[in-house]
Amino acid sequence: MRNSILPVCFLLLLTSACSNEAPEPAAVAVADPEPAGLARTASVPGARVFFISPVDGATVSNPVKVVFGIEGMEVVAAGNDTPHSGHHHLLIDTGLPNLGLPIPKDSRHVHFGDGSTETEITLEPGRHSLQMLLGDHLHVPHEPPILSDPITILVE
Repeated sequence: MRNSILPVCFLLLLTSACSNEAPEPAAVAVADPEPAGLARTASVPGARVFFISPVDGATVSNPVKVVFGIEGMEVVAAGNDTPHSGHHHLLIDTGLPNLGLPIPKDSRHVHFGDGSTETEITLEPGRHSLQMLLGDHLHVPHEPPILSDPITILVE
């Protein structure tokens, strides 16, 4: 009887090893989707922000005085959700952040949550790009966003 079981076991092993069936797929990790963002505050049609100074192409020295202009909206401090208002953010040598999330706060994204409309900044000598972006009471850009044209300055 011992000799009759051996060929059966061998056949079972051979058929399972040579099976044409595909192995079970491994579990695939799915990345979390991009954050959906926050509800964005509506902007006033035609509202705009712009640089009063410096002007595009200016050669300046440190400290660089930057004066912000705004039309069609009111400047208020962060946290104040007065309709048709916001506060300035200065983007230095960087592109636009994700417009559905709060504007980052770092050396390239300078917040003026106190409602300031001018500042002095110190930049390394050389060419720099500046752009303004208005944020709502939660630092989220409006819909549509209110942003200035970028300017380029040369710091001596």
